[in-house]
Amino acid sequence: MTRIVLGLALATAVTSGSYVAEVEAWRQKREERLKADGGWLSVEGLFWLERGETSFGSDKGNGIVLPASVSPRAGVVILTSSAETRFRLAPGVSATMAGQAVTEGVLRPDSDDVLVLGPVTIQVIDRGGRKAIRMKDQDSARRRGFKGLRWYPVRERFRLAARWVPYATPKNIDIASITGQVDPMPSPGYAEFELGGKTLRLEPVLEEPGASQLFFIFKDQTAPKETYGAGRFLYAAPPADGKVELDFNKAYSPPCAFTPYATCPLPPKQNRLPVRIEAGELDPHVLH
Repeated sequence: MTRIVLGLALATAVTSGSYVAEVEAWRQKREERLKADGGWLSVEGLFWLERGETSFGSDKGNGIVLPASVSPRAGVVILTSSAETRFRLAPGVSATMAGQAVTEGVLRPDSDDVLVLGPVTIQVIDRGGRKAIRMKDQDSARRRGFKGLRWYPVRERFRLAARWVPYATPKNIDIASITGQVDPMPSPGYAEFELGGKTLRLEPVLEEPGASQLFFIFKDQTAPKETYGAGRFLYAAPPADGKVELDFNKAYSPPCAFTPYATCPLPPKQNRLPVRIEAGELDPHVLH
């Protein structure tokens, strides 16, 4: 069937019932990823590195303090003069990487290099040239105490066919993070739509070269009393026939809503919308 959404025709073969079921299935997978081993609920530490050696273990005297399940003095992380991040375990400490026992090695930032110490893992992230250790604990109280996500009801009127306006060449827009860092990210255009009697636009970014999805970081007037105060995320498929689908029923809270140790990007000024979008994920900290 063909229905008109805010002045734009959107062709779809799904019924309202099957659309609701599809969104509910997507939301269930979203929650499963959050609760999974290595999901954001397990993130329990972020330690910025300086050049040289930083000790890690459960002893409070370490530069990187890990949970009690880890040896008191488990080893060191070394940030070299060439910005390589290495590790060396103390004698008698057991750990693995990619299923193999290790005693020393390299942790490439933002990669699959994960050092496993029982239920605890450490890996390296790079944020604007600064390196940090991200620590996850599968036994974290935050993960064990999680009671599930909450959402607005699925409303098909918040599944919009927006007009896509491409830039002649992608431009960089400044994206700030909660750490105070500002990074330029490429934006290929903007999506324009009607909502609440207003003509609105959202400007996405591309997370990496050749990204297969548009990444929208936005905030609306449901924040902070209903949705997460710092904003929400929404992904969309690349535009087709001059349109891009914005399904706000799949808008969700950033990792910072679930752990204080994430480095979430914040909505740019142009993506702070003067309307209420009563769709998507509710703030997990607010009782509704």
